[in-house]
Amino acid sequence: MNIWEVPGYTGSLELGEGASGRVVLAVHEETGVPVAVKYLSESLRTRPGFVHDFRAEARLLGGLDSPYVAGLYEYVESPDGAAIVMELVDGVSLRSLLKREGPLDPEAALVILKGSLLGLADAHRIGVVHRDYKPENVLVTPGGCSKLVDFGIAVDAGTSSGVAGTPSYMAPEQWTGAPASPAADVYAATATFFECLTGHKPYLGDNIAELALQHVDAPVPAEEAPEAVRDLVRRGLAKNPDERPARAEDLVAELETAAGTAYGPGWEERGRGRLAALVALLPLLLPSSHEAPRSTTDTARTVLHRRPGLGRARSWLPGRPGLLVSAGAALLGVLLTLGIPFEPGTAAQQKAQALATTSARPGDSGAAPPAATASSPSPSITPTGSASVSPSPSLSSPSGPETTGPEEPPAPATSSGGQATTAPEGPATAATPTATTSTPPAAPSVKDVVVSAFRQTGPTSATATIGITTDGTGPVSITVSWFTGRTAGPLGTADGPSQTFERSGATQYTLTVDHTFQGLGCYWAVQATTTPGSADGGASQQLLTRRCDLR
Repeated sequence: MNIWEVPGYTGSLELGEGASGRVVLAVHEETGVPVAVKYLSESLRTRPGFVHDFRAEARLLGGLDSPYVAGLYEYVESPDGAAIVMELVDGVSLRSLLKREGPLDPEAALVILKGSLLGLADAHRIGVVHRDYKPENVLVTPGGCSKLVDFGIAVDAGTSSGVAGTPSYMAPEQWTGAPASPAADVYAATATFFECLTGHKPYLGDNIAELALQHVDAPVPAEEAPEAVRDLVRRGLAKNPDERPARAEDLVAELETAAGTAYGPGWEERGRGRLAALVALLPLLLPSSHEAPRSTTDTARTVLHRRPGLGRARSWLPGRPGLLVSAGAALLGVLLTLGIPFEPGTAAQQKAQALATTSARPGDSGAAPPAATASSPSPSITPTGSASVSPSPSLSSPSGPETTGPEEPPAPATSSGGQATTAPEGPATAATPTATTSTPPAAPSVKDVVVSAFRQTGPTSATATIGITTDGTGPVSITVSWFTGRTAGPLGTADGPSQTFERSGATQYTLTVDHTFQGLGCYWAVQATTTPGSADGGASQQLLTRRCDLR
């Protein structure tokens, strides 16, 4: 029996499989861009309720534009199948990291929590509750960034849709079927944070009933966490949702205050470096370690005909994906990798019923860290008789299902769910007359500088993502400058000192840089330049601030 595939994509490797579907690493034939394709299982596609919820997941992702969430490229539905084509995150699931490396140091755990919380915050702003935040659904990239995936059982805030979630991370109110709220996501994220710090879940009931009682009544085990972050754990795991931060962005603010006070201003960069080093020890778990072959063969052309093209996506070429780690990565640290998103556009609607949605924007060639890999699912509760299921592709581990410590209690239904650093040098030793010194790598040529994802994050703050591509692994200096102005077009007046970052050891780098603006003006701008200089002189972006009233 032929297995249906989305026309225009060639699959090469199954990244994960759950109760409701499977996730496949595939390549878009016309551009060669790797993607993750999430297929609804054959047994469920004839059941309207499951197809409805699978389609709803795609629509939700289509409306969520966040650099911290695996993005949607398109949704395709035909009489022979349904599939969500997603951004491929070249990363390792947090579950895999914890299984192999054990508890993380506080700075690394805080970086993971912050990145994925920012993804939750973007979802909460548009009124969406994830409901299944857990280590399987958080991915860590080779640059040490974290990204949130799998919105398979997500719903609009305030929706009453029964009991749903993964038992070990469910807030007390989730056990009673209370309407979905962002505070429940805050609870699940804090439970995951606790597991990162201690190596075990907050509560370890032997069965569903015992676990439910512990989440509802047992004391918060904050004393097991490092003292500096105990208040975060207490607040995030509060039994009463009114005593927790109301939304993910509120917990981010508390996290940054606690981390800065306890660990100083460099905590985030140190944490990312530590995570990047750990991911570098697990290169075979990255999707980029399994290159997908290109092909023009498609088994479903008779059902869902070839789409008439990729529209605007044809105007750019994808960058080189994959892991760029040297033979000495485990000792010398972390080399960043960059996967470049694209926009396949909308699918044709001919003889087959087809629905296509897209959220990726053309020209975002240096955008957010790559997104979505597959580890095995954790048991997740879904409402009895409900169609809310999730194939849980925390898409990463091609080597097989992940398991973690004690088995998760059985549930009624399942939802399957940077800087490069170097080892410190030892003390100097006396050189012999014949000693030689190695020649440092020559400075490379900078091929491309891209500024993307420039957005306002607060009344006076903004963030931007900088992408750099070089033709060698030698050192490169990246300078980021900020400007304010009263008119569109010119960069305006410099706002504060520039920030300079030194990078080496790879040919692609991604930096996410934040800035608090001091100057007045309706327009903010960011500019990135390099030393050696790039052929185009650098890149910049400008935005009209939300606080400005043009009259």
